[in-house]
Amino acid sequence: MNGIMEAGTTTLAPPTAHTRHVASDADCDAFVRDVYDRYGPLLVRYATRLLDGDWHKAQDILQETAARAWKHSGFLGTRDDHVRPWLFTVARNLVLDHHRARRNRPLELMPVEDLDASWDSTESTLTTHAVLKALRELNEQQRTVIRLMYYLECSVAQAAEHLGVPPGTVKSRAFYAVRALRKALERQGVLSG
Repeated sequence: MNGIMEAGTTTLAPPTAHTRHVASDADCDAFVRDVYDRYGPLLVRYATRLLDGDWHKAQDILQETAARAWKHSGFLGTRDDHVRPWLFTVARNLVLDHHRARRNRPLELMPVEDLDASWDSTESTLTTHAVLKALRELNEQQRTVIRLMYYLECSVAQAAEHLGVPPGTVKSRAFYAVRALRKALERQGVLSG
């Protein structure tokens, strides 16, 4: 009754509702190929959208999703109505895990070569201070056109629309504003004349 026979052999209990079919390696490989063929591009696009355009991380999400599908291939079977929602749920959860991990750990290390060449904070601070001091010497009209065109990176047409003046006037004001800024920086000794 307990599965042990007198000869020392065991009898197998009949399968229960909780046991699942264990697929062969060939079946699993075919299943994963099918996942890549049918859902790969869709999953990458979906993950890329959730990752704010990070296509490379989306590829990693696809690989991890496929690996998990391979592990669960016997459970998932071949019914599309089960596979597709499961894959998209796994991909979404992996993206959420990625976002949580990024929020909880410091920024990823970056090679020194990739850092901006203007990293020297002392020099940058002094330059910023000098430019702000020079901007205070300009009139309001000149400061506004510099702010629009060089700080906010507005086009001539956008600046003209914002100021309510013709584009030619914006160009003229920008020319004279930059010239006045250069003279103010020369007076400070920041630029040589």
